[in-house]
Amino acid sequence: MCWPELKLFFFPDDCHFLSPTEHRVSPQVNFYLQLPSMPTGALTKTSLPLPLIARGKVRDVYDSGLNSGEYKGAMLIVATDRISAFDVVLENGIPDKGRILHGLSEFWFRQLTPKIIRSHLLGTQFDEFPQPLKEALANVRDQVEGRCMLVRRAKVLPVEAIVRGYITGSGWSEYKRSGTVHGIKLPEGLKECEQIPNGPLFTPSTKAEQGEHDENIHPDKVAELIGPELAESVATKAKQLYAEAENFAKSRGIILADTKFEFGLVRNIVNGKEQDELILVDEMLTPDSSRFWSADKYEMGRSQESFDKQYVRDWMKANGLDKAAQTFTPVTLPDEIVEQTAAKYREAYKMITGRQFETTN
Repeated sequence: MCWPELKLFFFPDDCHFLSPTEHRVSPQVNFYLQLPSMPTGALTKTSLPLPLIARGKVRDVYDSGLNSGEYKGAMLIVATDRISAFDVVLENGIPDKGRILHGLSEFWFRQLTPKIIRSHLLGTQFDEFPQPLKEALANVRDQVEGRCMLVRRAKVLPVEAIVRGYITGSGWSEYKRSGTVHGIKLPEGLKECEQIPNGPLFTPSTKAEQGEHDENIHPDKVAELIGPELAESVATKAKQLYAEAENFAKSRGIILADTKFEFGLVRNIVNGKEQDELILVDEMLTPDSSRFWSADKYEMGRSQESFDKQYVRDWMKANGLDKAAQTFTPVTLPDEIVEQTAAKYREAYKMITGRQFETTN
């Protein structure tokens, strides 16, 4: 099955596919995606009675249909149970993954915003939504309950604001080659997964021209893309968010190794004058956009036990499937990997929020 020609823009962990009539500021390419079929126990595709804006690797985005007050133009973002790695949407989902992502995002949004920066969040629970939207979703409540956010529409900046406190992943690979991370020179002799001296580092990325892979860039490049003043604000807010989250995570026995945020602009009236306001958009600090490690088991010089989808990446690498996107090879996780991955997500939820996650089964 092939999709018609679509245009693509990116959220931190998602590729969102727009019709040619939609407009976004980030790179636009031709791309084809086959969504996975619905496995038992996992919601991998939604079908809501609202205009579909985008269907991404993990999230489905709808126009809320609201057109008044603060809700004018608002979007509904639904976190499905789809999982992706190495630019591949896996054939089977992880039961309750979307609800866990939603619950963690909601937790962090309430923990960190608006004291550091305002977010696009308008509502996270069905009962909070305006009456017209609740009526529209009444017959599909099972598809949105506990997994959707009502958000302001924003002009998304074409930069992923990655913050690294520890040297791992692509940062470690680059350091071994050149002694740098995103072009930033680091001291010699660092070990894998070591805390970065004088960190955290703002190590942004943008999207490659073809839209297939993120492109790591030096922080100075961000100023060329969005202007120096806005670039400085993005870097400052991203590092502030990371620092607050890292301290909180440590209190729960978790190391936040790195994470990525996304920012956007909305128009607001300030002192009678309309101007752009920088806000936090998309999700935040979930296992899909962050590396969480167990503090008790942390040891420099080796890869760490994680509470994120690195577990799936490792399985794909071990089975020679990390290049599957290049050959359009379908990838299906074995049942035991699905179950173990789901357990990892539930464990992360419990350790971070202090609450047991209640499954739908």
